[in-house]
Amino acid sequence: MSSTTPITIGDAVASLLRDGMPLRFTAYDGSTAGPADAEIGLHLRNERGLSYILTAPGDLGMARAYVSGDLDIEGVHPGDPYPAMLMLQRHLQFRRPSISEALKLVRGLGISHLKPPPPPVQEHLPRWRRAVEGLRHSMARDAEVIAHHYDVSNRFYELVLGPSMTYTCAVYADEATTLEQAQAAKYDLICQKLALQPGQRLLDVGCGWGGMVRHAAREYGVRVLGVTLSLEQALWAKERIDAEGLSDLAEVRHLDYREVVEHNFDAVSSIGLTEHIGVGNYPAYFGFLRSKLRPGGRLLNHCITRADNRPTQTGAFIDRYVFPDGELTGSGTIVSAVQNAGLEVQHAENLRLHYARTLAGWCANLETNWDECVAEVGEGTARVWGLYMAGSRIAFERGEIELHHVLATRNHADGRSGFPMRPDWQP
Repeated sequence: MSSTTPITIGDAVASLLRDGMPLRFTAYDGSTAGPADAEIGLHLRNERGLSYILTAPGDLGMARAYVSGDLDIEGVHPGDPYPAMLMLQRHLQFRRPSISEALKLVRGLGISHLKPPPPPVQEHLPRWRRAVEGLRHSMARDAEVIAHHYDVSNRFYELVLGPSMTYTCAVYADEATTLEQAQAAKYDLICQKLALQPGQRLLDVGCGWGGMVRHAAREYGVRVLGVTLSLEQALWAKERIDAEGLSDLAEVRHLDYREVVEHNFDAVSSIGLTEHIGVGNYPAYFGFLRSKLRPGGRLLNHCITRADNRPTQTGAFIDRYVFPDGELTGSGTIVSAVQNAGLEVQHAENLRLHYARTLAGWCANLETNWDECVAEVGEGTARVWGLYMAGSRIAFERGEIELHHVLATRNHADGRSGFPMRPDWQP
């Protein structure tokens, strides 16, 4: 073809695939690619979607087109696009075109499509802009990015997470265990690992909607302080604590964990907060948590980890749409940081496959309650969540990310930890 010959979008897509198109692709120009009888398909609805894809190659451009409604996934529900994403990850392999070929494709599709459209409103600022406008992991910037993710809508989270309002990995006993049962089992496992007893004091940092706070107070008679940077979470948690008659034992504050002034807690739980801290801040973080424990007290750190300890930057979609400033590393780095803070690591456990199943449950809830979720937060935001949760499920299944519990003690000066010779909780 000549440098000015128009080409169809379908032809352009097909020309860049290494092993052919595994699903049906259709575009607004009437062109197609892939098998006509495929159960799953992609439909590019308009020129803006093409511009998104051309100006941000990779997952960010596709995400922009999908979130804005310019790209549809056919044959699956947007609340749970897991089957389509699994197929795309396994079979959709694009090759990198040569410079001359890329120029011909762009000219054939129209150079005007290289003007980037404004990103969808759900997209957060890129890393460099956030760096210019605020120090990473400062209290102000952490509050901003936490609000971006968690202050979406409490009603939306109720519909997706279910009655537990727990946005962390559940623990499943067997195939018959429900999501709600598994979330209660997770909290109970943490309480057992911390050896909580009536009358003790627990600090729960990054407490979310207060699930751990209420469980420990209700089931173990512990006095619990939970802190969260999300005002919406704190308000919801207080209402639920009052409704359950737990206000004499449980409290949730809208507060940065670094502003907690109380000391001598018997236990500290950090469930899903470490992902937001930043690896460079681990020494200060675990040192701070240690300072809150009495000698003989225990820390349980529950967080998503990577399968290795090499520095790896979060993908553009996750960074812009889901967890701005989020940072993951391997469990070895977590263990080292805990040890270097002066704590003794007593036990570590990987719950990777439990998180894959947890995400499947959340996607099922999003699909079941799709219309109400869209009415609550808009279709674009609902699409972000379906995409993010289904993609995360695949990452856990493939072993690309994991979920680790690290249990540690602050020992007495003479080395006494109070930890038994063997773990004494139920597996």
